[in-house]
Amino acid sequence: MTEQVLSLIRTRLGAMMFFEYVIWGAWYVTLTTYLTTTLKFSGTEAGAVFGTAALASLLSPFFVGLVADRFFATERVMATLYLVAALCMYLVTQVSSFGAVYTLMLAFCLLYFPTIALTNSIAMKHVKDPGRDFPPIRTMGTLGWIAVNNLVGFMRVEADTTPFLIGSAGCVVMAIYSLFALPHTPPPGKGKKVTIGSILGLDALVLLKQRDFAVYLVASVLACIPLTFYYSFTNAYLNDVGVVNAAGKMTLGQASEVIMLLLMPVFFRVWSVRTILLLGLASWALRYVLLAYGNPQEGMWMFYLAILLHGVCFDFFFVTGFLYANQVAPPELRSTAQGLITLATYGLGMLIGSFLSGGVLDYFSTTGVDGSVVRNWQAFWLSSAAMSFVITLIVLFFFRSSVRIRSEQPQAGKTADATA
Repeated sequence: MTEQVLSLIRTRLGAMMFFEYVIWGAWYVTLTTYLTTTLKFSGTEAGAVFGTAALASLLSPFFVGLVADRFFATERVMATLYLVAALCMYLVTQVSSFGAVYTLMLAFCLLYFPTIALTNSIAMKHVKDPGRDFPPIRTMGTLGWIAVNNLVGFMRVEADTTPFLIGSAGCVVMAIYSLFALPHTPPPGKGKKVTIGSILGLDALVLLKQRDFAVYLVASVLACIPLTFYYSFTNAYLNDVGVVNAAGKMTLGQASEVIMLLLMPVFFRVWSVRTILLLGLASWALRYVLLAYGNPQEGMWMFYLAILLHGVCFDFFFVTGFLYANQVAPPELRSTAQGLITLATYGLGMLIGSFLSGGVLDYFSTTGVDGSVVRNWQAFWLSSAAMSFVITLIVLFFFRSSVRIRSEQPQAGKTADATA
């Protein structure tokens, strides 16, 4: 293919990422604010609803990765998922009980979150050099997140149903875009024998024979527990302590993510995967300490710095992890490998974190005689910092590989040497 054709494909893939993260960003940041402020859910109930994203990531990516790897074109699978997800998200705006909200959010997440792995897979498949080309494409997703959160903050609709309506509309847009704008991506494993192991996604577990990949996967599960504390309750925390336009200010984190994504190819040439992961995890611990001791007056700089660290926190761990998995997996298992990482991070880790974060918040909260709730936010954030620090030590002592993200793909049928 000519460079002009490749450039057009990269542009189309970038637009795909933009719309993908508009859908997610529309409701994710403000979900617990809506649940606790408008619907008056407890911290535990809000954490449970927030955990539907993790539960969905735990249950569905392997199956959908199998479908995209073995049976149907990826873009058609995505279009089907988006259309049904749009309906579920709209229905969330029509209910107010915990049971109804939980059920509909779980249904939506079961349909939407597999598309994260699929968009990663389709992007990496259609670029010449994933290590160089994927970060700028993924940057467009961050810009979509920034755009929709600034819209939500500007409209001052953080505590009502508008974010869900925006997410529903985004799903419809992505369904149409998937069918008519994305490059055709046929299943690479079509015709191969289907086994119980492949249906359950167990094929990708062969990667666990590589010790460092196994350590990374375990660290991913553990790291997403304190990460969920940030995702679940930062917006509610900033609103509680009196920060104006918290959703808008939080998009500074995505702005830093854009900068880091654009710099990732440089970091890949300079640092090993191990170094990048350690820097990301250490930044998480620092971010939680800053949130614990910041305030909306003279300590506002701590809030800003904590938010700006998001680029290092997210890109150094998640983007590096997705590329690392893509590098060590054989071509016919790359969609399933992305599903494995999604299961470990957005699935198991965040599921545990969602329930734990709500319970920890309730533990550090007291209810007054007038029914008002007072939360010890400092203790809440310091507990997150402690967990992040322990996970950093695990990677430091047990992830020993010096492998780097390569600038070129391995030959078909070969996997990367995880100890290179």
